Amino acid sequence: MKALTLALLLCLPVPKLAQPPRVPTEHISQRIRKGGRWYFTASGHAVYCYGPVMFVGGAQGGLKRVATFCQGERPMVPLKD
Repeated sequence: MKALTLALLLCLPVPKLAQPPRVPTEHISQRIRKGGRWYFTASGHAVYCYGPVMFVGGAQGGLKRVATFCQGERPMVPLKD
């Protein structure tokens, strides 16, 4: 009887534990924030930029103050005066 029970236990499939999916980590250059500053945009949001603040010609001929090399989709962001 013990042999039959042992044989049945050995025939059963052993479930394999699934590893949790790996979360992608940020690239090292994205984590390092050396030399950047927070700025307020003209739309009222805060943005973190690495580059210098510059003056760029506007559509009506005036000058706009912009921050360069900012995080996100836009390389230049108009700043609040």
